[in-house]
Order: sequence, then C-alpha cells, then structure tokens
Amino acid sequence: MARYFEGLSKGVPNGGMAQFQEEMRQQLETSMHAELDKLLDTATGVDKEVSKKDFDGFKKLFHRFLQVKGPSVDWPKIHRPPEDSIQPYDKIAALPLPDSLADSLNKLVVVKLNGGLGTSMGCKGPKSLISVRNENTFLDLTVQQIEHLNKKYNTDVPLVLMNSFNTDEDTKKILQKYTHHRVKIHTFNQSRYPRINKESLLPVATDIGMTGENADVWYPPGHGDIYASFYNSGLLDQLITEGKEYIFVSNIDNLGATVDLNILHHLVSQPNGKRCEFIMEVTDKTRADVKGGTLIQYDNKLRLLEIAQVPKAHVDEFKSVTKFKIFNTNNLWISLGAIKRLQEQNAMDMEIIVNPKTLDGGQNVIQLETAVGAAIKSFDNALGINVPRSRFLPVKTVSDLLLVMSNLYSLEAGSLTMSQKREFPTTPHVKLGSSFTKVQEYQTRFESIPDMLELDHLTVSGDVTFGKQVSLKVSSQAPEFFSG
Repeated sequence: MARYFEGLSKGVPNGGMAQFQEEMRQQLETSMHAELDKLLDTATGVDKEVSKKDFDGFKKLFHRFLQVKGPSVDWPKIHRPPEDSIQPYDKIAALPLPDSLADSLNKLVVVKLNGGLGTSMGCKGPKSLISVRNENTFLDLTVQQIEHLNKKYNTDVPLVLMNSFNTDEDTKKILQKYTHHRVKIHTFNQSRYPRINKESLLPVATDIGMTGENADVWYPPGHGDIYASFYNSGLLDQLITEGKEYIFVSNIDNLGATVDLNILHHLVSQPNGKRCEFIMEVTDKTRADVKGGTLIQYDNKLRLLEIAQVPKAHVDEFKSVTKFKIFNTNNLWISLGAIKRLQEQNAMDMEIIVNPKTLDGGQNVIQLETAVGAAIKSFDNALGINVPRSRFLPVKTVSDLLLVMSNLYSLEAGSLTMSQKREFPTTPHVKLGSSFTKVQEYQTRFESIPDMLELDHLTVSGDVTFGKQVSLKVSSQAPEFFSG
C-alpha cells in the first residue's frame, strides 16, 4: 500500500505526509463502499443476502489492506521457536493410545479445501474430480478413508468440503454417488470477493452476475477465508451442537493428509486449561520446498512466516535449508470452539496476501487473500508437530501424478503407503517435459505406468512415449534422462 501512496504524494510536504495518507485511505474506503453498494443493488433474493455477508468480510479485509505500511515482519524480531513448541512426531506417537478411540474420533470433523480447479493440469472442473489412482478421484479416496475409519471404530466422523463458486455446482452433483457410503458429507462455500483494479483500487465488476465478461472479475479469497465462511454458513454451530470439537483441515490434493490417531489423541487428552487449540503439521524442508512457509517465534507467539512477507534482502536467508529447516504442510488441527470465539470477537488475525492478476484483455487487477495457517498466532497453546514426509504428498503437476499412480505406492482403504520394496527413503525426483503438461497428453504417452521402485531421478524432454512394462532403474551417479 505504501507504494501506491508514494505515487500520489509528490509535492506533499514531509510534515503533512501522514495526514495526506490518512485522507487518501478514507477516500479510497468511502469509494470502495459506494461501489459495493452499487453492486448489491444489482442483486436480488438469496444472491443479495449472500453477497452482503461476503462484502462485509471484504470491507474488513480492504480496510486492513489500506493500513499496511510496509513488510509485515521486522526481521530482527524473528526468533527460532522454543523447542517444546514444535514437537517431533515420534514423541507424540510414543504415547500409548487408549483401548477405544471411538470417543476421540466422534469429536472430529474432516475438512477438505475443495475450492480449486484442475486447470494447471489441463482439466476442466474441480481438481478433486481428477482420477489419480485406479480410476479413483481425490474425492473418492477421501470418502474411502473416512468410511474405513467409521466402520473400523464404529464412529461418525463427517466430511466437510469447503467449495468455491468455481467448484460448488459440479461437486454437489457428484456427491450423489456417495449416498450409501458410511460418511455424512456437508458442504459450504468460500466467500466471493471482487477483483480490484490495480490503479484505481476499485472493483472491476459491474454487477453481481457471473456470466459473460463479468465471470472473470470475482475470486475466492484464499483458504484463510475458511474461518469466516464456515462460521457464516451456520455449519460450525451445527457441528458444535452435535458434540464435535476439532476439525482436521487439509488440501484435498494432498494424498498424505489422512486422519492420524496419534495426533488426535494428543489433542483430546490434554487437560482443559492447557488444551491445544491449533496444531500445524510441519515437515523437514528439502531444496524443492525452499519457498514453503515456516514457523517462527515473533512477539512471543508462534507464527507462520511466508516468503511474501520476507524483506527482499533476506529472501535467500529464508530459503536456507539449514536456518529454516521445516515448512508448513497445510495439515491443520483446529478447535471448533476457538474458531467460534475468535470469529465472534473479530480477533482472527491473518496477514494479507496481495495476488496480482491480468484479466483477458490485459487489465491489471489485484486480489486480496489470506492463508488458513496464518491464523496460528490467534489461537491458545498453538503447537507444531514435525511429521514424516509421507504426510505431505500433494499432486500439483502431472509429474506428481505419475508418482502416485506408480508401484511406489500401494492403495488400501483410500490411503497410499510407500511400498516396502522401495529401498530409498524418499520418492524419486521426476520432471516431465512440456509435452506432458496436461493429463490428457500424459495419458497418451504412457501405455502403462513404469516400474519406478529403483528410480532416483527422471527428467523427460521432448516428444517421448513409454511402452508397456517399462522399468526405470537409475543410480544416483547416472540420473535417467529421456529426450525426444
């Protein structure tokens, strides 16, 4: 925000700068509110009611955006978290589990972040509906995991999907196939916020509609919106009334994010006065994860530090695997009661992410977002748990898809586990070339998925296809490279 004011403040005496900037903030906020009122006037019925709730949240976010004066962290104030604030998973797993886990599981809700589309992998519609293993989609595997839990322990763990306006309709259609599964499935929608013209800082939308030229001027404001939209939906109160106490939140495309009974037991077994309200699963950073957010101690609070918050002079330091050794998996365990309290007190504090975009036609816009993990500093007795890398298995690219479809993993009850025949402790580093970017292209280039148990590294460049029963075996001294 500071740069925007600098461009408008030429000629203003230094002594009057603060007053000028405050007047500009007030003027921008007044103009934004007026434009939002105009947009609301174009809505009717339920659309108007939903949009008003969304706009109330957007106004708070925009107000905070206008107050930002520079980097959100003062680098000298960053400290390494105390040892007891990030627990090794082995320590948690060493605690004996009770004979019955039903009571603990019946306090749990599984929430999957389901707002994303599969466009980066060349697919249309929700990413959760892409087939990833034996014709099973991300959503199929999630349902199978929870159904297995409910059958095994005779429990009632529900699944909640946080959809966006991009994924809601298609997701609800597919949910009919799970009617006879032993899983209650609920959905709620993320907010819908207006994209902002980068120059004027006003909405580019002309009405509430989502069709034609107006379809590209709205956005879901990041997964940090889960707290407000969950609360506003009424579902949070409903689940609390049903006796639920904690949610386990994760990205639906992270196939390693299954319910962990050791972490759950650790949560529910703490005495009431010291009960942890927020657990973030972190894991050891590799060179592939140098941009991932990490946990720090800041103002005597555990806090998530993202690369966007780091002053430019310290970015290389942030990327250091030796100084910042862990990163956030976005697997989070959060108290429902604490979410309700913080929402009602308007005390949920998350840093704003300014995401620049260019619309069709070349118009430059920004969208204001927040990240779900950034709220960690708002919760009492927050904790990090350093989990095995196996709990972080995201499928972001077709290269990731090849790994999870291969014999590196076995599938049981919706969960993927590394094959015991794999002698290496980590997965291979796979980089498929531009000819494999889209799922459809990828499928035509593999007659069958290769044997990858003894693979260390694979790079594919150009027009390459793989036949049936291919086995990839590579030593670390001679990495495999295919070029067409």
